[in-house]
Formats: sequence, structure tokens, C-alpha cells
Amino acid sequence: MRQTVTNARRIVVKVGSSSLTTASGGLDAARLGALVEALTAAGSASMPDSQAGAAGKQIILVSSGAIAAGLAPLSLPRRPRDLATQQAAASVGQGLLMHAYTAAFAAHGRTVGQVLLTVDDVTRRSHYRNARRTLQRLLDLGVVPIVNENDTVATSEIRFGDNDRLAALVAALVEADLLILLSDVDGLYTGDPALPGSTRIDLVRGEDDLDGVAIGSTGKAGLGTGGMVTKVQAARIANGAGIHVVLTSAPQAPAALSGAEVGTLFTAQVVRASARLFWLAHATEARGRLFLDPGAVAAVVDRRKSLLPAGITGVDGAFSAGDPVDLVDEAGKPVARGLVNYDALELPGLLGRSTVELAASLGPAYEREVVHRDDLVLL
Repeated sequence: MRQTVTNARRIVVKVGSSSLTTASGGLDAARLGALVEALTAAGSASMPDSQAGAAGKQIILVSSGAIAAGLAPLSLPRRPRDLATQQAAASVGQGLLMHAYTAAFAAHGRTVGQVLLTVDDVTRRSHYRNARRTLQRLLDLGVVPIVNENDTVATSEIRFGDNDRLAALVAALVEADLLILLSDVDGLYTGDPALPGSTRIDLVRGEDDLDGVAIGSTGKAGLGTGGMVTKVQAARIANGAGIHVVLTSAPQAPAALSGAEVGTLFTAQVVRASARLFWLAHATEARGRLFLDPGAVAAVVDRRKSLLPAGITGVDGAFSAGDPVDLVDEAGKPVARGLVNYDALELPGLLGRSTVELAASLGPAYEREVVHRDDLVLL
């Protein structure tokens, strides 16, 4: 038995589109039902019926499948490539997906709650706190949160990219003990699982264990956006937050949740990171760059100080107050990422000036940091 699994109290489970839908699109009721049965069994283990979900193991489900579920009702033969049609399919499919989950969990006496996220929901301070508080309250009430990216409204600038990454970031957000990634492959292999000589890797303790491993892309069904490469990247992200990861196939979910030695276990070797700053580092794309002089680099990197206007030598990009920006040295190398307190158009007139000088000439509103140290993470 894997003690890291059996000891886990809060578990994020991610399931991919190929594990929930048919190759032609549409939900596979049998597959979805089997997954729900495994999750409810794990969440209710060793608990009286009235306390199910309120103590013991708590399950958060990150589910793909909205776009794939919307293909058949819209008579689309394959996953669309353009964003507008993807959003239309997600709009149709998300309702079908949640209806299926609501009915399947209700059959086991469990209530579910839908949580749709965009990157902005978890990087801007007020949004982040609300997302974290909502998920925590759902768990406190014994509800199973079902999380997905808000595909209907997300644009390319505010997308997570794939739900493997989203699941790792949600695991960090809720301070999970374990992340289980379910797909159509039963683990990480040394090469293509279909080829002779490829063997499953049982344990990954660090990057050295991945030397010489050929990591493939999207699965056979072609319905997902990820593949093994995104799952390994998600495992790295979660491990960086102090969270263990099990990668296996959806049919093996009951065994994985029970601690059986199935799939591949990625063990975390570090202490838990600050969830919000972890999101800032891994879930955002910089909307611009601030060039720092050597003194400002030293202050930010070595002394963990806030970034002031006096240490900035240049501005690049079109961003608004509250957006993530990269802080780069004179050579253009990113040294940190932070949430900026000024619009890009405001900053050029402030560069090289002290906050005292700015407050005296422009007013007290300008006596503030460009990037506060609480909104800054080193890269």
C-alpha cells in the first residue's frame, strides 16, 4: 500500500475527455458512472452516512469533457480548432456534463457544485480569495466540487491551456495532499506503451528518474488537449507545491484511491509553497515586462523587497493595473513575476523617481510600489 495515498485526506482527481466520452463525441454514461462510484466510495470510507464528505477524505474533481460532450448535439464530427466554436461546444456540453454528474452523484447520496475558473479568478487578489473560500465552503458542507476551465468565456490570453495544469493548480489552491491524474494510459512508460520493450515506471522521485523517457502527446481519441507531456508537467507543478501525484488510467481509479500500487507515483520532495504565489508563477502569462537596474534586481531577488519606480529603466507591453508582468534584468532575463499597480501608459513618466518625489509632485496616490512584495514571486 502507498502510505502517501492512504494517508491523504484532501484529494484532487482529474479526469480527461477521452475517459468520459466516446470517440465520436458524447458522454459515456457507463464510464462516468464507474468514476463517480469510485469517488463516492473513497469520500465516504469509514464515515457514517450523515457525515459523508464532512470528515475523512475530501474529493475535488477536475473534469474535462465539456467541449467533447457538446460535439454530438451540435453535429460536429471532431473537436473544432477555432476558439469561437470551441466555446459554443463548451456552452452546450458543460450543461450536459454537469447534469450527468449531478444525477450520478445523487444516486450515491452526494451533492455536487460546479466551479468554473479562468486564470484571472485565481491571480487577482480578491478573485483568488473568493475562489479559495468557495471551494473550502463547498468541502465543509460535504459537497463535491466539480471544477473545469470556463471554456465558454475564456480567451487565449486567460486560458490555463489544459486541465492537467488546471488540476495541479487547483490542488495547490486547496492545499491538497494528493493529486490523481486519470487518463486512457495506466501510467508513465519508458516509451510508447504500444511498442515492445516499453515498461511502466512505478516511481518518480525527481528529474533524474525521467532521463531517457520518451513522453508522448495527445491520446488516440483526439478529444483532449493534453497528453503525457502535460501530465508530467502537471506532476512537476504539483510536486513543487508539496503534493504527491498518482498518474494512472480511469478504470484503475478505485485501486489508485485505495492506495494500491498502480500507475506511476510522483513523490513531492519539497515543503508546501504559498498557494497564491504558486498560482502566480505557474498559472499566468506575463502581459508585459519591466526592466530593472542592478540595484533593483538585488533588492527584489536578494532582499525580497517591493519594486519601486526608481529601480525601473524601461517598460514593454500593454498591460493594466493588476495584470501579471515579468521583472527582467538588463539582459532581458526574467527574475520575478508580479502583479503591477500601474497601467503601462502611466509608468514611463514615473521611472527613476522616488515615491517621496512622486507623492510631492503628483499626489499621495503615487506613493506606492509598482509591484508589492506580497504580489511577487521569484522565477
